[in-house]
Amino acid sequence: MNEMKKKTKSLCPQCLKVIDAEIYESDGKILIKKKCEEHGEFEDTYWSDAELYHKFANWQYEGHAGITLTKTEKGCPFDCGLCPEHKSSTMLAIIDLTNRCNQHCPTCFANAAVAGYLYEPTMEQLEEMMKLLRSEVPPCPAVQFAGGEPTVRENFVDIVKMARKIGFSHVQVATNGIALAKSEQFCRDLVEAGLHTVYLQFDGMTDEPYKVLRGIPALNTKLKAIENCRRGGLRSVVLVPTLMKGVNDHQIGDIARFVAKNLDVVRGMNAQPVSFEGRVDESERKERRFTIPDFIKCLEEQTDGQIPRESFYPVPFVVPFSYFVEAWKGIPQLEFTVHPHCGAGTYVFADGGKFTPITEFVDVEGLMEFLLEGAEEIKKSRIGKLKTAAKLLTSGGKFIDHAKAPPEFAKNIRVLTGILEKGSRDALAEFHRKTLYVGVMHFQDAFNFDLERVKRCGIHYATPDGRIIPFCSYNAIHRSSVEKAFSVPLRKQNSDVTY
Repeated sequence: MNEMKKKTKSLCPQCLKVIDAEIYESDGKILIKKKCEEHGEFEDTYWSDAELYHKFANWQYEGHAGITLTKTEKGCPFDCGLCPEHKSSTMLAIIDLTNRCNQHCPTCFANAAVAGYLYEPTMEQLEEMMKLLRSEVPPCPAVQFAGGEPTVRENFVDIVKMARKIGFSHVQVATNGIALAKSEQFCRDLVEAGLHTVYLQFDGMTDEPYKVLRGIPALNTKLKAIENCRRGGLRSVVLVPTLMKGVNDHQIGDIARFVAKNLDVVRGMNAQPVSFEGRVDESERKERRFTIPDFIKCLEEQTDGQIPRESFYPVPFVVPFSYFVEAWKGIPQLEFTVHPHCGAGTYVFADGGKFTPITEFVDVEGLMEFLLEGAEEIKKSRIGKLKTAAKLLTSGGKFIDHAKAPPEFAKNIRVLTGILEKGSRDALAEFHRKTLYVGVMHFQDAFNFDLERVKRCGIHYATPDGRIIPFCSYNAIHRSSVEKAFSVPLRKQNSDVTY
């Protein structure tokens, strides 16, 4: 029996026109269906767990964009960006450095290396794009360089240096790891340039998933890249598996255990269920579709229940933390007001092969409620801030069950206090050194597209034409036109890099 129906707007997967859609519950799942007058009806799985969908829906917050650059004319998602309809500022900016690549993945949503032209923004354009992101309120704190394969850009190290100079507190690269695997010195150069995190494409613990998803056996390359990061001083690697049902969903637990054994350099995993864009074969969609709840279920089963579904919360769950730090410091903070069904995550302590999620010994919901109340108290007066400080010292510990807490957390409760009081990157980094992050983010394609998600997107592309475009609308609609507008004819071929 259908228990929930919700109207929204979506896209026709054939003509990309905006059409009416309905999100509804059936047989314990959340589905999306829509009809295009020209191309007929479409249906897809939105979320595979209705109960978890309703739980996550409780943490939706209204935010606002950090900047408005375009007018509302054609309507969402064609006015990107950011237009007045957008409701979240940039949590993480993505800048594509090139559409060249040294792989040819069957699952590339960017359809890199086959466009027939070269898209590679100039250093001047990159500088302007980064300055635009830093002009947001609050300024965008993090930038990720992507592509194509960003490390094939000849002056990549200089680009990283530029990002640090312009003021980004966190600089990342999304990479297949080939360049890192080839050169330990390259890793050292990136550390010196100021790179913080490597988002490493990592699809499993055997070669079989890579053969399907990347077209080549690539596991040894990934392991060599991690070892070179370790030796070269790059101590923040996040493994990013592209997940496809029946291909590598059985290896999620193995990836988590690998992370736990390599916490000196690998900080976590951030899974990405496959998006049916670019080169992904749409004919396999119904058989291969994998959603956020699917990931959570597989992880629970493959860790013998040590990381249960109850330990996961949506991204906007942490909004009270931002409110609290903003009130405490009196400086606008980044608000994670993304759609509650875009992503999920948890923090896990790993000791001797055992996983202990932070939710096992911290009352996270009670803590967030405390922070919301504290933020309101601080806003009232200076006395309110003093009262909240006293409560933080005297009552903050009540949210922690020390009997269940891992020893390394129990003796470092000051880390949590430091994060709350200072909101500092150093305090957060100390916390991360003791835990592994387990996250999942499901980027949309034209089949499961929900405009309400797009309007709350917090991961944005910066483009050479002075726009900031939400991730899912960029890849579904805008990528081709942006790249063509700023492309140049191909002038050469290279055996190691595909244009």
